[in-house]
Amino acid sequence: MKASPSPRRAVFADRDGTIIEDHRYIADPARVTLIPGATDALLRLREMGFALVIVTNQSGIGRGLYTLAEYHRVAAEVERQLAGAGVVMDGTYFCPDEPGGDPDTTCRKPSPVMYRRAATDLGLDTAGSYYVGDKHSDVLPARTLGGTGILVRTGHGAGEEGLVAESFQVVDDLAAAATLIEGLEGGADRVPPSDGG
Repeated sequence: MKASPSPRRAVFADRDGTIIEDHRYIADPARVTLIPGATDALLRLREMGFALVIVTNQSGIGRGLYTLAEYHRVAAEVERQLAGAGVVMDGTYFCPDEPGGDPDTTCRKPSPVMYRRAATDLGLDTAGSYYVGDKHSDVLPARTLGGTGILVRTGHGAGEEGLVAESFQVVDDLAAAATLIEGLEGGADRVPPSDGG
């Protein structure tokens, strides 16, 4: 019998403050602005063989600040701008929950719910993946799921740097995160297959 292929590893990236400028509860597609260097970083990570997945808290929906339809219009504009630079994400996962919900059931980061859903949908190895974002909650899932958390100083990151433990990496932006990952991967041109550990 032929062995089943090992799951791919991923870079799970936050959206607002990591890939696009954080305008706080963005509801208008016209306000979508890619952070300089973000698309080049994503292309480099893709060339290394990583799956690319956006994982984003969108509590503005739960708070009634914008609608689900408005969220989808903004998400479509993000995808359009990324695609214009040659970047196609493997998946996008969002959580509409407000803060303060049941920690056992919420999908809100740092809950592992969205990451596990992506792993099931896309055949991903969470333990060998990278978790990149501008908030403590973006990198904490690495502690639950395995892998490496990288805080970026864009968005809220500069203010959150003091909250993250020394076990997490801190870099200036997504471009610097891609460079760090290249170094951690030994400068490999592509990600070696995972053995599922």
